[in-house]
Amino acid sequence: MNITVVIPTYNRYEFLKRALRSVVCQTYKPKEIIVIDDGSTDETSQIKNDFPNIIYIYQKNTGVSSARNLGIKKSSYEWIAFLDSDDEWLSNKLELQVKFHEENKNSLISYTDEIWIRNDIEVNIPKKYQKISGNIFQECLSHCFIAPSSVIINKNLFTVSGLFDEELEVCEDYDLWIRIAQKYEIGLVNKKLIRKYAGHENQLSFKYWGMDRFRCRALEKLYVNKQNILVKNELSKKYTILLKGAMKHGIIQDIKNYKEKLKLYE
Repeated sequence: MNITVVIPTYNRYEFLKRALRSVVCQTYKPKEIIVIDDGSTDETSQIKNDFPNIIYIYQKNTGVSSARNLGIKKSSYEWIAFLDSDDEWLSNKLELQVKFHEENKNSLISYTDEIWIRNDIEVNIPKKYQKISGNIFQECLSHCFIAPSSVIINKNLFTVSGLFDEELEVCEDYDLWIRIAQKYEIGLVNKKLIRKYAGHENQLSFKYWGMDRFRCRALEKLYVNKQNILVKNELSKKYTILLKGAMKHGIIQDIKNYKEKLKLYE
């Protein structure tokens, strides 16, 4: 398998070096490593001197979806492996996923289990993030349990399912995975092969409140034909939760909006 690694980054120079070291040290070497610098103002541009064999591309700050999409478009090879710049891979990550795809020729996407690090300490992962494989569309609807850094994907899937939605500030990965899971089985290498770090600044998941607001936007795109009962039920659940939150905090406009939304999905 010929693999391009796509790493979006923004003002994470030190983390980016750690991420790239984990790629360079893989037991199975990728053919290409592309770093998309999404408008960094720190020393990130120096990374091309630290790792002269990578492809470094700078763009104005337009978000992680735009950065990943540019990396996909600039990639030279059939398979894409994503890595967020604040995460890292264990050394045999690519090797085990390549082995999986060689043994499962029809599988066009796979992901792995993960290790969570919070403030430099490994923490237990909640049960709802337990990894599963196969036809997992229904399980994907409630929350996102597929980490982008764990994914290897065949580029042909983007032709069918589309790229990351650049209109979503967050939950862009959730949005893409449910679009893919609606049509394709998703493979799993059930080993902890990535480290996800949290507790540092500039994490998108900590920047925005009410993440279900963005998941609802993703789900509504799938509900255009008014026929998917699973999507309808999930939208009803999420808007009910959002309405309760808006009522608790007395946000009048949101209360009105969520009540109108719930009428559509009752």
